[in-house]
Amino acid sequence: MTTASNNAPTTYFNLHTQGIGYLNRVREVPVRRGQPFMACDIAALHGASDDVEYTRFDCKVSSGEAERLIREHLEDVRAERKVLIAFRIGDLWVDPFLYEKGERKGQPGASLKGRLIFIEWIKVDGQFSYRAPARTDSPAAIDAAAESDQADTVAEQHQPASAPARNSTAARQSA
Repeated sequence: MTTASNNAPTTYFNLHTQGIGYLNRVREVPVRRGQPFMACDIAALHGASDDVEYTRFDCKVSSGEAERLIREHLEDVRAERKVLIAFRIGDLWVDPFLYEKGERKGQPGASLKGRLIFIEWIKVDGQFSYRAPARTDSPAAIDAAAESDQADTVAEQHQPASAPARNSTAARQSA
C-alpha cells in the first residue's frame, strides 16, 4: 500500500477469496440509518473431490451486477433449487459471537463474513443460467477458466441431497 502526500492517490492491496458454492439465505438487511442492503450465504465447496466439505460465508452483496444476478435467482433459492455459483469475495473477516441457546449456550462461535463482489457463473439444478463475459486480458484468466471447469464438474458429482444452508440465527440457537 502506498500513501503519498500532495493529493496523490492511495493504492490498496486486495485480498480476494474465490470458489464455488451453493447460494442460500438471500435477504434484504434493514439498516437503522441508511439504505438497506442485500445479503446471502454461500456454502463453499472445498477439500478432496471424494470427500467434499463446506465452509459458509455470510456475504454482503457489494457490486451492482452481483446484486442484479442474486435478485434474478431469488425465487430459485426460495424454491430450494440447487443454485451453484462461482464467486469472488473481498474483505473477508471473522465475526465472533456467543451462542445464545441450545447445547452450546454461552460458548464462543465465529462467522466468516465478506463482500460478494463478482459472480463468474450460475447454475440452477445443474443447468447454466448465467456466465460472465470472458476476460481475455491475462493468461491467468485462461488458467482460472480451465480450473473452474474442472471444479464445476467435481461439484456437480457431489451435490448434496439439499444444498447445505445454515441460518446463523438458527445455528446459534440449535447448535
